[in-house]
Amino acid sequence: MKAAVAALALCCVLSVPAVAQNGAVKIGVLDDMSGPYAENTGPGDVAAVKFAIADFGGSVLGKPIEMVSADFQSKVDVGVSIAKRWYDDENVDMVIGIPNSAIALALVKVAQEKNRIVMPTAAATSALTGKGCGPNSVHFIYDTYGQTKTIVNALAKQGGGDWYFITVDYAFGLAIEQDATQFIKAAGGKVVGSVRHPLNTQDFSSYVLQADASKAKNLMVANGGGDIINAVKQAAEFGLIKKGVRISIPLAQLPDIHGIGLKIGQGLLISSPFYYDMTPEARAYTERFTKEIGRPPSFIQAGTYGAVTHYLKAVKAAGTDEAKAVMAKMKELPVNDFMTRNGKVRPDGRVVRDMYLMQAKTPEESKGEWDLVKMVATVPGDEAFRPMSEGECPLAK
Repeated sequence: MKAAVAALALCCVLSVPAVAQNGAVKIGVLDDMSGPYAENTGPGDVAAVKFAIADFGGSVLGKPIEMVSADFQSKVDVGVSIAKRWYDDENVDMVIGIPNSAIALALVKVAQEKNRIVMPTAAATSALTGKGCGPNSVHFIYDTYGQTKTIVNALAKQGGGDWYFITVDYAFGLAIEQDATQFIKAAGGKVVGSVRHPLNTQDFSSYVLQADASKAKNLMVANGGGDIINAVKQAAEFGLIKKGVRISIPLAQLPDIHGIGLKIGQGLLISSPFYYDMTPEARAYTERFTKEIGRPPSFIQAGTYGAVTHYLKAVKAAGTDEAKAVMAKMKELPVNDFMTRNGKVRPDGRVVRDMYLMQAKTPEESKGEWDLVKMVATVPGDEAFRPMSEGECPLAK
């Protein structure tokens, strides 16, 4: 009898999608689980989401909080297809992660069409709060504008000079180059050239040689993850650092500095919204993450925890998981977590928080395998991020 009742109940749930849709608050982690960005996102993002769900108590509004995850295989069509399936067939309320700017820009439109939410915590392009913004999107952690402005302005104070770019050839890299160029020109510098490379490149020798031939004093490596590590190592092998070329890597994170190594990386400037030793709470999260993953978090893996927490707070405050109501609450509530104090979500979806100029330590300064960087300066959020009036987002009124 009990088996028959259970079977009948299961049949009813499967035959009435509306019941399943309202039965849980569901988060989809769409990420690079095995490619060039996996160290900074991927499994670490999944761990961050699990931590946030557990710390929230595992439920909200009397509903369980569930998570699904998938690898988009560094392919735009695959990533967009997965997200659409999640929204349409698996009742996913919010998609997070997405370390590919082309996929993220596409999903802003999909989320609006489906009246669901997208939070591209890993995508970098500033277009997400510019012409590519949408009413159902929050760009939570960082962007190419804030990262490049922090780095270029710091290097300009050390002396100007010509710049050359080694740029990954898709929306992400192009946004770094575009945003950085405006700051270089504003600081009195000049861009003398650039070269584009495919995602997940192993051999950067021809690109490094072109940069060397340009005689530029500054080389910006406009890519991410494994591409950063390969490009910087090969630039060092070809003697650019010994020649006095200043290499900047605005999208570098802690795992990238670890991959480069301090012998080569010492002195490199990076921009970050998170430092693992910035607060007692940040240290506690770092210890927890390290126990789970085996190393400290990237700033994306730290910020993803905050993004999920802010989303769940908004669901609770709204009294519903309906996207428009939740978005309104996310823009109303302050952002507070272990890496952000009194941040805010602007109408264009940009989260404004302080950024930090950081520098890779020398081998002598380092006290351990992951003691790699030190804080140099704090850049207030309103100075670090693009003014809403300049972004051309239709929501910025």
